[in-house]
Amino acid sequence: MTLSPRILEAGPDSSAGQSVPLLRGRPLVRIQLGASRRLALVPTADERKRKRITAMQVKLLNPPIKALAAYGLVPTVALLETTGRTSGQPRRTPVSKGLDRATGTFWIVAEHGRKAAYVRNIEADPHVRIRIGRRWRSGTATVLGEDDPLARQRHMSKLNAATVRAMGTDLLTIRVDLTD
Repeated sequence: MTLSPRILEAGPDSSAGQSVPLLRGRPLVRIQLGASRRLALVPTADERKRKRITAMQVKLLNPPIKALAAYGLVPTVALLETTGRTSGQPRRTPVSKGLDRATGTFWIVAEHGRKAAYVRNIEADPHVRIRIGRRWRSGTATVLGEDDPLARQRHMSKLNAATVRAMGTDLLTIRVDLTD
């Protein structure tokens, strides 16, 4: 049996006529889930979008892309390998190929900014590996909060850049300085 939350107090236009308390500018509602009552934040449109897209990518899109990229069969995709921040296990994520051959730098634009698991893994341990084609290369990743991700995307695959902009909620640039 699945329990659905029941809203006990709604927004300012609720039938009770009460105003809703705010936390960081977002409304709180009192919900009841089973026997417990608690306050919960109402998710923003960006949070709802991020959750839907992440679920679609993790369950539907990433597995076949990851399998093909592991054999170097997708020319516009590279595999980013990070170390899990809590598990310590290798985690592989397909990313757009953003190699600048002149400088030996690999550029990534993260769709969901610091909410992306691989970005949080990079912040915990910046040592990464990237599979470009059929070769693994090591490097050190740096999250660049001040960089303009839209300008950075102009030098990447047009199709991937358009997809990232359409699905993304909080674009963030990551620079990987390749060591080999």
